[in-house]
Amino acid sequence: MAQIFDRSSNALARASLVLTGLIVIALGVTLDQLQRSPWVTRQGQRPEQPVPFSHKHHVTGLGLQCQYCHTSVEKSSYAGIPPTKTCMNCHAQIWTNAALLQPVRDSWATGQSLPWIKVHDLPDYVYFSHEIHVNKGLGCASCHGRVDQMPLMYAQNTLQMEWCLNCHRNPAKNLRPTSQIYNMAWEAPADDRPVWCAVNDVKTGTPTAQSANCTTKDPTGEGPQVAALQMPKSPTSGKAGDAPATMFTLVTYYQKFTSQDQLGHFLLKQYHIRTPNELSSCEVCHR
Repeated sequence: MAQIFDRSSNALARASLVLTGLIVIALGVTLDQLQRSPWVTRQGQRPEQPVPFSHKHHVTGLGLQCQYCHTSVEKSSYAGIPPTKTCMNCHAQIWTNAALLQPVRDSWATGQSLPWIKVHDLPDYVYFSHEIHVNKGLGCASCHGRVDQMPLMYAQNTLQMEWCLNCHRNPAKNLRPTSQIYNMAWEAPADDRPVWCAVNDVKTGTPTAQSANCTTKDPTGEGPQVAALQMPKSPTSGKAGDAPATMFTLVTYYQKFTSQDQLGHFLLKQYHIRTPNELSSCEVCHR
């Protein structure tokens, strides 16, 4: 029987198998990079908003605090979008005729909310709580970037699962004192900018955020803290001021930190943050 295929067909078959494998690998790499790209994550994109609100102008220029607009960030899973009334607190007095703010005035007149477009929009199956993150020492800039330098808001990070897990597996690298949560310019401790922390004597039921007191100024030169204990009211006049005050000294011992790793692991313990295995569990974010 005559040979149907030429001997070179073997080489062509091997080459086609290799080529198919390379195509599959290239397709996989392409899809992997695509799902991490800004086209999917919207990282760095500035959506067109009804009003071009500038965080840079309001935060850096005017000195507004985050909580003035995002009122529920410390006590709710949702940071909160300010109602039109918050805008009108100022703009009923200034820039009252600016065409740029016409949508705000229309919203105030009609009672209809401004149709803001969410920049940091997680999937509906993901549970995220601002309250727990803020009260456990995670600063705004860690997730949202330097908002105080953004004329128009955009997502600096991907907010994808792998990005969240990188922090949950090692939260110490991002922790800061709760007194510095809203400090956009906060920098991690270093030899030339150490941080001093002391453990407070807290009682049961006290928020963990109050279990440590940290400062960027050297507290050793201030000497021991002195407190005055006011005695009960005088039986003659009924005024506490007539009774002598008892003075006693409170000695607070501060620990110096010169690296983020040292400070982070200290705060991990003081803020009672769960272990990486617990934080990486599925039910933490998917409920």
